[in-house]
Amino acid sequence: MNTFPIQPARIQALNKHGIKKGRYVLYWMQQSQRAEYNHALEYAIQQANTLGKSVLVGFGLMDDYPEANLRHITFMLEGLRETQAALAMQGIKMVIQHGSPVEVALALGKDATLIVCDRGYLRHQKAWRAHVASSSGCQVVQVESDVVVPIALVSNKAEYAARTIRPKIHRHLDNCTVPFTSSRVKKKSLGLKVHGLDLTDVYALVQKLSLDQSVAAVTPFFKGGTSQAMERFESFIKNQFHRYVENRNQPQTDDISHMSPYLHFGQISPLYLALRVKADGDRLVEAQEAYLEELIVRRELAMNFTHFNPSYHSFACLPPWARNSLQQHQQDPRESIYTRRQLENARTHDAYWNAAMQEMKTTGFMHNYMRMYWGKKILEWSRTPAHAFRTTLAINNKYFIDGRDPNSYAGVAWIFGMHDRAWFERPIFGKVRYMAASGLERKCDIQGYVNKVDSLAMRIE
Repeated sequence: MNTFPIQPARIQALNKHGIKKGRYVLYWMQQSQRAEYNHALEYAIQQANTLGKSVLVGFGLMDDYPEANLRHITFMLEGLRETQAALAMQGIKMVIQHGSPVEVALALGKDATLIVCDRGYLRHQKAWRAHVASSSGCQVVQVESDVVVPIALVSNKAEYAARTIRPKIHRHLDNCTVPFTSSRVKKKSLGLKVHGLDLTDVYALVQKLSLDQSVAAVTPFFKGGTSQAMERFESFIKNQFHRYVENRNQPQTDDISHMSPYLHFGQISPLYLALRVKADGDRLVEAQEAYLEELIVRRELAMNFTHFNPSYHSFACLPPWARNSLQQHQQDPRESIYTRRQLENARTHDAYWNAAMQEMKTTGFMHNYMRMYWGKKILEWSRTPAHAFRTTLAINNKYFIDGRDPNSYAGVAWIFGMHDRAWFERPIFGKVRYMAASGLERKCDIQGYVNKVDSLAMRIE
């Protein structure tokens, strides 16, 4: 049987140990939470078939994942329940165990001949994998599956902007956007006596965890799972894709794919999305190019940002020109200053901003055009730019399903000048790009957006 060739740049040995005697190949799943289009899973299957072993998939569920709450964990467990069932159909046992990802990986790894893990780009994700690699008695191999072009192929430094990373990504696109073929396991693992949590009733399980329960789940709007993502994306391709170029910056419409929550948890593969869009590209070339720019260039610029900029979570991450310009204007008078509580309660004088905040709180999502305006206004309404950065990131990570993500960190930093250029100088913003309510009124049907959010809020009353 021919095996699917995984690009060598996706594969990285994290320690110098060799293969050891064990009961199974362990795929320690954390970032790529899916059974399809998963290079890490495919690598584990190929290695297990070569070694005559079965594959065990393990996942560590922790109560205190950084900034996670009931909203995030419910969505994630909905997806993991589906992934577990899909793997069982392939003859692969998946266990979700309560504990830190590192502890779970090391415990399951004691009986493993090899540990395979997927890749994350945030500080704690990289630290987890380094800890497992240094503490395990067997080889640990990381396989990158949540970008289209492996990060090491693209650049060895933090890129300045989309225009600098774009040609570096495009250089490798043809070799990286190839159809994915899954291998079958030769030896099933369903009979392995390894305990795990019961995901039959996700909503009962989350009540037993020590989670922040203050932010409600958003299942009426977004339900986790690969099948949910694929169904939503197929609907987008069929019904909205032909209007994507015209309406992607029109928040009163729904002519966007809504894939960011699913991409955040690795419930859908960016490679799958890219191939699906390219399959429709002959018919809608302009829409294809626009969507792939967002999915690959902009998204993978964010991975580059968090991977190479250790201060991605703070005001210090900004380029010097932006940071200095904002600090030079931090004493400028503000017409309005709002506390974090007032912002979270959507209690400002700006009806458009309030609607954006309400969309975030109600659905866990916000149209990207409104995300930009939302963040720019927090900068305008805060006492200092550093305080504005902290507030924007905290609210972002609390309510968005895709918060705490490289794209979120890059998106918040963009509000303050990251990956952008200097503009004409003005009060408060200095040379950082400004956005105004009048711009919304000129460029889109902003009252239509307000009405849309009002309708969404009525669905849960």
